[in-house]
Amino acid sequence: MGRGTRETVLGTLGKATVLWIPQEFQNLTQSFGVATWKRDTADPHSKEVLLKYVNGNYTNYAPSQNHFHSSNFSLEILSTKRQDQRLYEYIISKDAKEKVWQIQLEVYEPVSDPNIQVLSWALANDSCTVTLNCTAARGDNVSYSWTGLEASSSSPCAHNGSLLHLSYHLNATSLACACTASNPVSSSAVTFNSSACSFEQRGSASPGPNLVLLVVPVVVVLVLIGVFTALHVAGRLWKHTPLPEDNEVRTIYSQVQRVEKQKIPCSPPGTEHPSCTTIYAAATGLPPDTAQAPGRIQHSPRAEPPTPRGCSPLSQSPDAEPMTVYASVTLPKI
Repeated sequence: MGRGTRETVLGTLGKATVLWIPQEFQNLTQSFGVATWKRDTADPHSKEVLLKYVNGNYTNYAPSQNHFHSSNFSLEILSTKRQDQRLYEYIISKDAKEKVWQIQLEVYEPVSDPNIQVLSWALANDSCTVTLNCTAARGDNVSYSWTGLEASSSSPCAHNGSLLHLSYHLNATSLACACTASNPVSSSAVTFNSSACSFEQRGSASPGPNLVLLVVPVVVVLVLIGVFTALHVAGRLWKHTPLPEDNEVRTIYSQVQRVEKQKIPCSPPGTEHPSCTTIYAAATGLPPDTAQAPGRIQHSPRAEPPTPRGCSPLSQSPDAEPMTVYASVTLPKI
């Protein structure tokens, strides 16, 4: 017996992968009764033993990673990782002979849902010309293809590659192109509808900075107009609002300093002095029962000055509060 043929098995990242062996090797295992699962390591001169089978019994050296199916002698990798991408061998031994079945495991990340992006578009003569780009965010060794939903080889959508240059009439509303992103372990598709290039959606296809430059100044002007109007209305209301009436009576006190005058002796009654004449006048105030008018300034009571010697005050009315006013008049010299 010699070395066997090599088989390639595709594994999906994060999912289980089963390494099968052909029926011939299953029959030989039952006849020989001894088999071993191995895989390559980073060292080309050594191999890692995963499992040994002897006459119906087996030893799994990595039970948390692998599961052995004794019914068909296959090895299942529970959660496939990128480091599991190795060359695996199933070896049947009998005496000095052995037969080997080799399996090359290739691990791929599955493809995510693709996305179609409009790179450019132009409208002319009622026709739309667009450049589409189909991409998938995740996936290993992803390939792209475009097809029409009518499944015709002459469809304008038929193309291999992520980029598609498409030209069609605007009335062709039924035109639709499907982009398929695929790799050896998965595939996913998305559809582009021709209505995406209609006149109604022309502005939405490429808003760009022009729309922003148009909208922002309009918003700013409206805000300024609103602020100015509010301030103007508030100013008019404040101007025409009457001040509250002040009905309280307030008393104002004023301190007056008298001017010191030179004292001139007055002549006795009946005698005239050539240079000095004293005049007595009686001033009568309001009756005691008369209320003081609001807003009138109240004066602090002042002590009545003493009556000068030799001068008798004038008679006063008994019904009034008397106030005596003294005035000194200097006669001109003759």
